[in-house]
Amino acid sequence: MRRPRIAVTLGDPRGIGPEVAARATQGSPALDADVVFVGAEGLAATQGLELIPIGRWQAAGGPEEAGRLATMAIERAVSLASAGDVDAIVTAPICKAALAAAGYAWPGHTEMLRDLVGVPETALCLAAETTPLGSPLRVVLVTGHMALRVVPEAYTVERLLTIARLSHEGLQRWWGLERPRLAVCALNPHASDDGLLGDEEVRVCAPAIAELRQAGIDVEGPYPADTVFLHAMRGGVDAVLAPYHDVGMAAIKTAAFGSAVNVTLGLPFPRTAPDHGTAFDIAGTGRADPASMRAALETAVRFARRALTSSENSSRLASG
Repeated sequence: MRRPRIAVTLGDPRGIGPEVAARATQGSPALDADVVFVGAEGLAATQGLELIPIGRWQAAGGPEEAGRLATMAIERAVSLASAGDVDAIVTAPICKAALAAAGYAWPGHTEMLRDLVGVPETALCLAAETTPLGSPLRVVLVTGHMALRVVPEAYTVERLLTIARLSHEGLQRWWGLERPRLAVCALNPHASDDGLLGDEEVRVCAPAIAELRQAGIDVEGPYPADTVFLHAMRGGVDAVLAPYHDVGMAAIKTAAFGSAVNVTLGLPFPRTAPDHGTAFDIAGTGRADPASMRAALETAVRFARRALTSSENSSRLASG
């Protein structure tokens, strides 16, 4: 099998993305892959590395230019992956305010990648393969980057079904789990206490879980948010479907910040990212930790190898 080819976008040029991307490729024994960076020229951290240039960053550049360059890099990486010129993409952090300043309406990578690739839907999964209780914790968001006040309206049977199916397929395809076990995290405290604290568990979760089970998908719940993540870290399930952003992200970042990896489910190729943001306050100081970016790279390589192996096996069967 040939070595995987990975495209790494450098993110917002004002943040820590370029430096952690450069440092993450150095001295990682698990990174048996060819890496090409995609981003702006003129960034000191990436001097001497193989770069597909997307314009030039000037030190005096502002949010609009930063957002434009970051988006152009992602567009180019998606084009490379869609054409088969790279086997996976890893994205350094972007700034949502910079995207808005540059005129883009996407609230984040997950939605941007959905539209650039042209798939019906994507899901944000944050995955930590090692946790303090021994088993992995993988959290998939049912609703993503939105204000909390609009979550109840967006949390529907159809949405839960979509995210559960994407999770099931992603765990099979990228993690190689033959029969993934999913747990639905309740929206309301105590899973609503039999309707005393809300009705989403009965009105949304119950019919969705019944339909998923009928389709052969192994799904449990709804479990209260204060116990379901412990259940996963003790090996009870392979992934938790969290109803909204912060309940899921707070749990996994508390358990595994710095080692968790953002994975976009629903794409035809692997996409991973570190579990942190742009960290403008420490950019250029040498204090940024590349551990999560290194984990994102290693995960992308592992997923790419799985895809390449599957493709080679399919080719052998077709020719045999």
